[in-house]
This record gives sequence, structure tokens and C-alpha cells, in this order.
Amino acid sequence: MARLVFDMNVSLDGYVDHDKFMPDPELFRHWIEVVRTATGQIYGRKLYEIMRYWEQDDPDWTDDLREFADAWRNERKWVVSRTLTSVGPNATLIADDVEGAVRRLKDEFEGEIHVGGPVLAQGLTDLGLVDEYRLYIHPVVLGQGAPFFAGPRPPLRVTAHERIGGEAIRLTCVPA
Repeated sequence: MARLVFDMNVSLDGYVDHDKFMPDPELFRHWIEVVRTATGQIYGRKLYEIMRYWEQDDPDWTDDLREFADAWRNERKWVVSRTLTSVGPNATLIADDVEGAVRRLKDEFEGEIHVGGPVLAQGLTDLGLVDEYRLYIHPVVLGQGAPFFAGPRPPLRVTAHERIGGEAIRLTCVPA
């Protein structure tokens, strides 16, 4: 049975914003491995549309950026959206019965399926489907933006913490 993991870079004050801070090279290499080894990724529409950036090729990309793009393109993706009518390569649209579809994915696959986007993670948490939260905390204070936790969570228990790269701390929590 697959485990659902919600993991994103987050500021000290709890916000996610890919435009406001970036992972250092070591953490970026870590993210390449996360994408490469995951069973797949479930995206909400907004984050999926942002991540489609990696479908293109850019001659100015570094080797690491190119490697991330390749890993992302090869990753199995499911996109939860009621507004999209199609999705790109290696992606499947989930437009109805999100709970049933995600439960089937958890039953059908092994390994980790990562959840992309705080709003989607909130909905899946409300359904009791998220097994683990991984916050990659950066020493940045944004003061506003999209919060990592888009709503209340059941009590959590810290199971691990680890410094990755020069500044980020990965905090791993599970429902208590």
C-alpha cells in the first residue's frame, strides 16, 4: 500500500512560495531524488500548472535543472481538477470522486505518492488520507502567502528532523 506524503519548502512563518526563496544546490539535488524515487505525485490544478514549466527545454538550464526536468517528466502524475479538461504527458486527470480515486491509488501502488499543493493536501487531510507531512523549513520570513497548512490539522507527532543543505531543516510529522 502506498503512503501519501505532503512535502514542500516552507518559510519560518509557515508559507510556501516558490518565487520568494529557492533551495540551495544540495537541497535541490535532494528534491531531484525525491521526484526520481517517488511512485508518483498528486497535484492540485494550480501547482500542476506551475510545474508544467518543466515540460519545456531551456538551453540555459544547468545540468541539475535538466536532471530535475527529466525526473519530473518521467514521474507518474495525477491531477485533481474540476476545471481542466486535459493534462500533459504522464498525467491522469481526476475530476470526480477524489476520495475514491486516491484510495484506489493507495491500494494499487507501493512506495510514496507525494501531494502537491496545500489546498489539495487540506482536502486529503480532511478525508484522513495523508500519512505524513514533511516541512522543509527555510530561515525566511514572508509574512504572507499560501500557508503550508491550509486549515486545521489533527494533532501531529514529530518522527524525524534533519538538516538538508546549508539552511533547510526537514521536519517529518505523522498524525498522532
